[in-house]
Amino acid sequence: MVVALCWASFALAEGFPKGRWVDLSHDFADDTLYWPTADKFHKDTVFAGETDKGYYYSAYNLAAAEHGGTHVDAPVHFGRGRQSVDQIPLQQLIGPAVVIRVAGQIPQAGKGANRNYLISVADIERWEQQHGKLEKDTIVLFDTGSAQYWPDPVKYLGTAERGQAAVDKLNFPGLSPEAAIFLADERGIKAVGLDTPSIDYGASKLFKAHRELFKRNVPALENVTNLQALPEKGFTLIALPMKIRGGSGGPTRVVGFIPED
Repeated sequence: MVVALCWASFALAEGFPKGRWVDLSHDFADDTLYWPTADKFHKDTVFAGETDKGYYYSAYNLAAAEHGGTHVDAPVHFGRGRQSVDQIPLQQLIGPAVVIRVAGQIPQAGKGANRNYLISVADIERWEQQHGKLEKDTIVLFDTGSAQYWPDPVKYLGTAERGQAAVDKLNFPGLSPEAAIFLADERGIKAVGLDTPSIDYGASKLFKAHRELFKRNVPALENVTNLQALPEKGFTLIALPMKIRGGSGGPTRVVGFIPED
């Protein structure tokens, strides 16, 4: 985060183009959604109030699983010997980005709705027909419309239950393995992101999209939000994860910058 702020201050001082910043991150709080088997976010108060010296002071202890809220999956999450979160190059999560919208092809959350949609190569090619071929080293975000359901666990995850048995009830869209391979091998993207709990769809048992991307050292952002506030192309993405040594992922502040015309 310090790197991003210093970069932004320098850029503005040097005549960085005017534009608009969009926060693409969910808050971390008691209602932050996590995988059913993962520890949730906890914020314990050390002290908050007036001290006996007459000034206000606050401090908290935080604890949570790596994978919850807006976060990055490092390649080592599903790839032996691949990059851990502290090893992901800064430039891999900073750069030109696009949004591919597929929400119109996915049922709205509701009783009995099957939202286990697999984003396909055809979805990507449909976007390219309108906006041109994806350029190498692009960061690709997918807007499935899921962020509107946050933080309702039933609508967003498919279940409010916790524990291993709840995993079989997960119900949300994700990236097909074929699309993951296409993006990495045919288009040379450097990162991917979705507004869902996982880049694989809810019913996945083998997590093939994760595995295909991560063996190629392509990291993934999950639980991104506010994608509707971005254009489909022509903006910059900045995603800076917590630098956890050897970590398989971590909480991430994700922002987009849209330059003025």
